[in-house]
Amino acid sequence: MVARASKLKLVHDSSGEKGEAHSNGGKKKLKFRAYDLAEKVKSYDPNADEALINSAYVYAMKAHGTQTRHNGDTYFSHPVEVAGILTELKLDSATVATGLLHDTVEDTNSTLDEIEKLFGPDVSALVDGVTKLTRLESASEETKQAENFRKLMIAMSKDVRVLLVKLADRLHNMRTLEHHPKDASRRRIAMETLEIFAPLAGRMGIQDFRDELEDLAFATLYSEQRDTIIKRLTFLSDESDDLINRIAEQIESLLQEASIEAVVSGRQKRPFSTWRKLQNKEISFERLSDVMGFRVIVADVDDCYRALGVIHQAWKLAPGRFKDYISTPKQNGYQSIHTTVVGPERQRVEMQIRTHAMHDIAERGVAAHFFYKDETEAGDKFGGGHRSKSNPYRFLNHIGELLEQSDTPEEFLEHTKLEMFLDQVFCFTPKGDLIALPQGATVVDFAYAVHTDVGDTCVGAKVDGTQVLFDTVLKNGDTVDILRSEAQKPDPNWAKFVTTGKARSAIRRFVVAQERTEFRTLGSGMLEKAFQQEEQELNEKGLEEALKRLDLDNVDDIYVEVGRGHLTGLQVLHAVYPGYKPKSRWVRSNFMRWRSKKVDDTVIPIRGLTPGLAVHLSDCCHPIPGDRIVGISEAGKGMNVHIIDCAVLDEYQETADKWADLAWEPNASEAISTIGRIRVYLNDRIGALGGLCTRIAELEGNITNVNINHRQGKLVEVIVDIEVVDVQHLTHITATLRANPNINSVRRVRGA
Repeated sequence: MVARASKLKLVHDSSGEKGEAHSNGGKKKLKFRAYDLAEKVKSYDPNADEALINSAYVYAMKAHGTQTRHNGDTYFSHPVEVAGILTELKLDSATVATGLLHDTVEDTNSTLDEIEKLFGPDVSALVDGVTKLTRLESASEETKQAENFRKLMIAMSKDVRVLLVKLADRLHNMRTLEHHPKDASRRRIAMETLEIFAPLAGRMGIQDFRDELEDLAFATLYSEQRDTIIKRLTFLSDESDDLINRIAEQIESLLQEASIEAVVSGRQKRPFSTWRKLQNKEISFERLSDVMGFRVIVADVDDCYRALGVIHQAWKLAPGRFKDYISTPKQNGYQSIHTTVVGPERQRVEMQIRTHAMHDIAERGVAAHFFYKDETEAGDKFGGGHRSKSNPYRFLNHIGELLEQSDTPEEFLEHTKLEMFLDQVFCFTPKGDLIALPQGATVVDFAYAVHTDVGDTCVGAKVDGTQVLFDTVLKNGDTVDILRSEAQKPDPNWAKFVTTGKARSAIRRFVVAQERTEFRTLGSGMLEKAFQQEEQELNEKGLEEALKRLDLDNVDDIYVEVGRGHLTGLQVLHAVYPGYKPKSRWVRSNFMRWRSKKVDDTVIPIRGLTPGLAVHLSDCCHPIPGDRIVGISEAGKGMNVHIIDCAVLDEYQETADKWADLAWEPNASEAISTIGRIRVYLNDRIGALGGLCTRIAELEGNITNVNINHRQGKLVEVIVDIEVVDVQHLTHITATLRANPNINSVRRVRGA
């Protein structure tokens, strides 16, 4: 029996394309009919299950009934378009059927049991994996996004077709995002697309998906910048008339003379890729010359290198702009030769040289490998007993490792987003094994990429036979030999420079375990002292009986929570001996001197501090999040935190034992308010001081103190303390103030 949709009010989810069910019917004629979809699948897969696709089409159409989208179209048009996008990737019948059915369980009266009964376990499992996630009872959108992404990765690791359907779903929703009624939701969906789904498409090798997702998100988030770039690209295109076609003809003619058959095509860069290049290179549009790209597709690998030789003989190679992804493919399986030459029509142009097979993989990514047989691990399943031999599966395996190693969804999201955005370097072990790493990776990242145990026991490294430091950034082609010792443990300072999620997770796990051990030791001593002070017995049995009252799982947790400052000795005494009245007055104050952010705002979010030690942000230099900081330990005073170039530190050059290497926590700017101090020399004019204060307020700086010191000629020295978020905020304020005609100079105060 086919379930029918009632007048159902649908819940908005992250895809952004749900609407209410209406009875007025759709306005748009469907692009694909069941016959069209089936024929398209059969055009690349003669053994396609036409009956499955037709049945799924009819079922989904009836299930969605009269539901409509925000633009008034029949809602069924969405799954049909998703199925059509999947046929462009030349996917199998089960995946196309899943595209048709992917919203039925969430948005209609259909059930997974019914889907399995009608369409089989394979389709049912795929629909279950793609079914949109129910609302999570999260405190923030960031937490919800992180949890959703984690669940998506879990589903994808079971069958990568889940991801392909999800990407097709997101692509069609982005194509119609303009119809979403809420601007805030449009921007949130676009940012999620730019940060997660577009990079995922790139990692899976589906470059067309990535390009379109990026440009659609770009149009929503930065419409003015996009319009400006499009106008500029259009102007260049009009100005150069038929330049791209002329250059393409010249390339084709050169190759024909060398008896190389090739298909040559050229195009302008997409707006988003142009904008990204402007951002990364920090240059103006006028200085951006390589806005044209050309693709040369030849018969085989030999012709790739022959074509490269012909092109380099005809035009000069741009220094540093050659990459051979044929001999060393990207992690997503992409292969091509990239080169930039200067010369054709006095232009600087980028070229990609590849075979037809490589081009197919570049266009369809992991989907192009669908018909490789499963020869080894079942974990690399691509559905229906197939797997891919392509490198995207290394990324999927890596994702699985991150899922196991990340303590929270937010941590997993942070690591994965970071690695998806970075390009790659390829290095070798002494035995010749290839290790792919994100650009900027260090020898410690390499060690953890080989194996977690190798990273944990790393005491040094040699690159091409030369001893190097831990934070040495690797380059393409480096041979890395990791030196190990079983006595070694991960250094928390490594977290400052590693780039891979695997390395960060391993170091963080060690630090957390080490901190727990330290807090346990500290808490144990504090409790013993507290109980002795009150002449009460401290034993395991009493602590075990107190667990329920303290809402903790085991005795170790009591020691750790006391060490952290989350519990006081007095609270534990009351839990062990209910109704007990302490004899001493010092107990509470003694155990309340160290608290975490969970209790109040007194903790300074800095790494490298000893628990229980008093900490002060020095008044001489006013360190703020983003500063490179050190600590100076003073007997009886605790730890004073200074910025690394504070003038006061000169006094401690001969007392190295007092120094401590510190670092701000990643969320420090959100955890506390800090003061930045600046020295301003104002022109001695009426209203100059008022203008200074007003401008700082406009820049969202909160002035906490102003001190007018003295006049020097026509200048007035003013010291201003400003409550700021971080170094970037203070730098923005000082840079803006320097443009004020009433201000002669502005400098940050760095010491007494």
